[in-house]
Amino acid sequence: MEQLLHYTWKHKIFPLHELRTTDGRLLEVLNPGIHNTDAGPDFTGTKIKLNGIEWVGNVEIHQKTSDWFRHHHDTDAAYENIILHVAAEIDQRLFYPNGQEIPQLQLSVPSYVEENYSELSHNDCRPPCRHVIGELSTFLIHNWMTSLTLERFEERTRQIMLRREALDKNWEDTLFVTLARNFGFGINGDAFEQWAQSIPMSAVGKHRDSLFQIEAIFFGQAGLLEDNHEGDYYQQLQKEYRYLRQKFTLTPIDPKVWKFLRLRPQNFPYIRIAQLAMLYYEQRLNLSRLLNAQNLDEVSALLLTHVSDYWRTHYTFDTQPTKPVEKTLSPSSIQLVIINSVAPILFAYGKYKSDHSLCDRAFSLWEQLKPENNAIIRDWASAGIPCENAADSQALIQLHRNYCQRRDCLRCKFGYEYLRRTPDFLREGEEGTS
Repeated sequence: MEQLLHYTWKHKIFPLHELRTTDGRLLEVLNPGIHNTDAGPDFTGTKIKLNGIEWVGNVEIHQKTSDWFRHHHDTDAAYENIILHVAAEIDQRLFYPNGQEIPQLQLSVPSYVEENYSELSHNDCRPPCRHVIGELSTFLIHNWMTSLTLERFEERTRQIMLRREALDKNWEDTLFVTLARNFGFGINGDAFEQWAQSIPMSAVGKHRDSLFQIEAIFFGQAGLLEDNHEGDYYQQLQKEYRYLRQKFTLTPIDPKVWKFLRLRPQNFPYIRIAQLAMLYYEQRLNLSRLLNAQNLDEVSALLLTHVSDYWRTHYTFDTQPTKPVEKTLSPSSIQLVIINSVAPILFAYGKYKSDHSLCDRAFSLWEQLKPENNAIIRDWASAGIPCENAADSQALIQLHRNYCQRRDCLRCKFGYEYLRRTPDFLREGEEGTS
């Protein structure tokens, strides 16, 4: 497997005895170089010694030497100056354009690395590397978790910037859509993002002083005013939306996108839309206020929304009135909104403005919040990695989704520790855990 051969070279998992090229020259690998994931040779900036003479340059790796021709490297100028070709099977000679032979190293993946990789690839336990976790140093775990947290923020930033491009580079609209997506709390996330993107916020802004008109546009764009329900409130909303729809050339989304199965009434899309309408009407959370919020308490206060009178006694349009209830976001819901919307927006805007203080503030928010409690986090806790805060839980979610689920153990530091264990070390570890 060529990918595993790349891994063996990158981490210098070589036999300790001397290496020699196929033409008998003594080879010493000083630095395997930087793994190149773009076009061109596999490793750049490699440093080696051939018969005591130091060479610096590029290295190409294949399963077989003949793959050089199968990949058409013989006609590609980018490969004319490599200093070494590495292959598990040397089945022919290679030459530079001037006729000089290209040095080649026959290198096999150690059998124990292949066995360890096979175990990781086919292990059904979660996480697959759980048996090595107890043997890892606190420093290694902390270092990898910190990298994963940053990687999580960077991934969220890419998503936010793509959203911003689709919204004519408007940061206020980007904040609203990002926030709305999180109000779907997973099951309705896609529907809420589709709904929010269908709303021309410039048009809503013309009616920002009227909660009723905001609700008319919000519920109308959600496709929830297309039926014939009784009740003055519904019929007035419907009438107002028809007027605004014509005025601003609005097109509602398909109401079939909304999911209600196994949702508690407090989480129904009707209630979440009513909360967002009130949040927008009161101007509690906009970009300026978010940037000025200096700590977790101030950020949390921005999300203390509620609903209009009708929704205090209703959960849908077609139900009978209930006892009045203040339908606010619960503390746990506010925490999730901060984790998944507010902190990522702060980080993305900080990157956009090259303002490191905003990025630091985003990190601080995650570090001050409690960790999420879901199956992913519980699996890692049972393996020996508990979470102290939301930064930890976000790191482990990133690890699970971008590494474990994809079986991409070769890029994982925990996977590296598993792969490099020798058979003797494996046996000692098993005896220590029995």
